Amino acid sequence: MVVDYAAATRAALARIAETKPLVHQITNVVVTNDSANLTLGFGALPVMAYAIEEVAEMASIAQALVLNIGTLSAGEIEAMLVAGRAAADKAIPIVLDPVGAGATTFRTQSALRLLRELPITVLRGNRGEIGALVGAGEVRGVEATGSEDPRAVAEAAHAAFGVTVAVTGPVDTVVGPEGALLVRNGDPLLAMITGSGCMATAAIGIFNAVGDDPALQTALALAAYGLAAERAAAGAAGPGTFRARLLDEVAAMRHTGVDGVRIETA
Repeated sequence: MVVDYAAATRAALARIAETKPLVHQITNVVVTNDSANLTLGFGALPVMAYAIEEVAEMASIAQALVLNIGTLSAGEIEAMLVAGRAAADKAIPIVLDPVGAGATTFRTQSALRLLRELPITVLRGNRGEIGALVGAGEVRGVEATGSEDPRAVAEAAHAAFGVTVAVTGPVDTVVGPEGALLVRNGDPLLAMITGSGCMATAAIGIFNAVGDDPALQTALALAAYGLAAERAAAGAAGPGTFRARLLDEVAAMRHTGVDGVRIETA
């Protein structure tokens, strides 16, 4: 079946604007503000609730749950597990970003525990992070440093964990049960701002709140986010203005349109 990805992206954005899904994000302190503003820009509602005393209640009323281990602690992982179980009880999609997996044993094992104990819907990371979870990645800090093939890494993780996997980079690779999608939107300036991958994960959570095909919704999210980045870069003087313009372009997308999304079946 041939998919009109621009039309599918427009439809997803319209559903987000109409339903204003609540996206519960337990994310890292580096990117909390940007992820919240990105969520608002897309037309969804962000909530950043971390306390173990309230995460189950909050997750149960959300339309998506985003878990990001960027600045993790043992207590935060426990809160993620509590929130994830509550989301699972309501069949709410859960998106996991294993930031820095492979850099330390604690990070890697925490991500694997979340994958083992929760019904993760989408796993999103760079090739080093995802590769580390299947024994093949190289990471320094939170950045991929190896030469792993992104599609091979995504396919290995999909086979290992049985979830939709997105390996993001110059070309984003999304692998689900029906095969692979390649997303060719984006700009090199994304690599020059902190948290660009984390914001991509937030976008995936937003789009999965309004659709029932995780691989398709993930590809649409990455294409929309990448297209906004291309438009932002066109008028940016550098990474600082790019960050601000990225949020502007996301917020404007419902009016500027999505012609230019580049998704293909691999």
